[in-house]
Amino acid sequence: LHRPPSRLRRLYKGPPVSREPDMVVAALPANLCDSVQAPPTAGPAVGVLALQGGYHEHAVMLSRLGCRVSEVRQVPHLEGLDGLVIPGGESTTMGHLAERLALLEPLRAFVASGRPVLGTCAGLIFLADEVVGQKQGGQKLVGGMDLTVQRNFFGSQVDSFETTLEAADVAPARRVPAVFIRAPAILRTGGAVKVLARVPVEGREDAPVAVQDGNLLGIAFHPELTADDCWHAYFVSLVRKASTTKVREA
Repeated sequence: LHRPPSRLRRLYKGPPVSREPDMVVAALPANLCDSVQAPPTAGPAVGVLALQGGYHEHAVMLSRLGCRVSEVRQVPHLEGLDGLVIPGGESTTMGHLAERLALLEPLRAFVASGRPVLGTCAGLIFLADEVVGQKQGGQKLVGGMDLTVQRNFFGSQVDSFETTLEAADVAPARRVPAVFIRAPAILRTGGAVKVLARVPVEGREDAPVAVQDGNLLGIAFHPELTADDCWHAYFVSLVRKASTTKVREA
C-alpha cells in the first residue's frame, strides 16, 4: 500500500450534508448528471469506449470541446473515428467484455494506427504493456504504451483522495485538480514515454500518474470528474493535429 502524504484531501471532503445521524451525503462530482451537447457540424470524431465505467462524463467534456462524440460498444463503432477514450471503471471486467464482443484486436489495431487514444484510471491499465497486481488468472489488455502499471497502487476504495498536480505541458503556470479513486500508478516508463505529472508518495520517489507515449495519453486519475477540462483539451489538440496530418498526407 502506497499512501499519499496526509496533506492530500480525502475524496469529496467538504461540508457534508447530514440527513440522519448515521448518514453523510457528499457532493456529486462534476459532469455526472450533465447532458452531452449536440454534435457540431464539424469537429474531430472521438469515440468513448462504453462497455463499462464512467464513459458518460468523458462524453460530456469532449462535447463541450467541440468534438463529435459517439459511444463505442461494437466493432463498427470504431469506423471513422479520429480518436478514442478508454474510461475508468474495472479493467478486468472491461477486458472480459471486450473479448466477448470481439473488440480486443480491433482496439489493438486502433492503437497501432497512430490515432490518439486517452486512457484514464482503468483505461491506463488497459493500455499498458505490463500490469502488476492483476487478479488471479490475469487480465486481457490492449497494450501499446511502453509502461509498467500497478493496479490499486494507493490502496482500496476508502483510500481514494483528491489533490492538485503540476502539469506544465498541459496547464502552464497553474496546478490542476486530480481525483484518484482506487487508482493505479506507473512503476516503469519506456525511453520514449514522457511523464506529464507526478504525485508525491510517502517513503519513496514521486509516482508518475500521467504520461504520453506518442499519441497515446495515459492518466491514473479521473479528470472527467472535475470542472477542469485541461486534460481533455490537451487530448483533443492531439486529435486535431493527427487529423490535420492525415488530411495533408492524403
